[in-house]
Amino acid sequence: MDHCSVIPTSASTRDAAKPVVQLINVHKSFNLGETTEVEVLHGIDLVLNRGEFVAVMGPSGSGKSTLLNLVGLLDRPTQGQLLITERQTTELDDAALTQLRGRSIGFVFQYHHLIGAFSALENVMLPMVGLQGYPTATIQARALALINSVGLTPWCNTPATRLSGGQQQRVAVARALIMQPALLLADEPTGNLDTQSANAVFELFRQVNREHGTTVLLVTHNPDLARRCDRTINVIDGLVPDS
Repeated sequence: MDHCSVIPTSASTRDAAKPVVQLINVHKSFNLGETTEVEVLHGIDLVLNRGEFVAVMGPSGSGKSTLLNLVGLLDRPTQGQLLITERQTTELDDAALTQLRGRSIGFVFQYHHLIGAFSALENVMLPMVGLQGYPTATIQARALALINSVGLTPWCNTPATRLSGGQQQRVAVARALIMQPALLLADEPTGNLDTQSANAVFELFRQVNREHGTTVLLVTHNPDLARRCDRTINVIDGLVPDS
């Protein structure tokens, strides 16, 4: 592809009354040996509705990452119920979980996890190409629209390794959105960025949340960012006391 054209996007309408995430008495334990089991989450009850913008805070070792992995369907609860877009997940097999995760959840991590030799556009296209098996004009059009929405049209053919940290994170956000997920999970997405780039990425999350009704769950240690969210979930010793 020799140049990048701009394809306009349109906001989708979401039913704000329906929950995107429901955890009901969720426990999570890990085996540390043949006879040693440690429970990390102790009966979490939590609901995230469509269009919410929620921060998750807590000290290291409190269970934040475990909670995020469960909500992202990267791990399974030991006990309790977990529903994503009102679908019960605890009895799904691995293939069904993978399909639900790919269609309903977008991920943005502290490290961008881009393919360095691929252009910004190619990185954004990856999730849909992986699902389809090959690139199509529709996939390219959607990726171009997202590249434009994050302000990177002039860099759409630039290899990821030649982008700044802030630009790479915006590519990661666009990639997370290409499947039009109901839920966007962000794990310390601004942790490696300077203040200006961190604010730009945060405002990008806010824009996506407001324009598309995407539910955003953002793990952060930054209290200033947390205060700018709609509400904050505090994870303390494997519990969410204020949920």
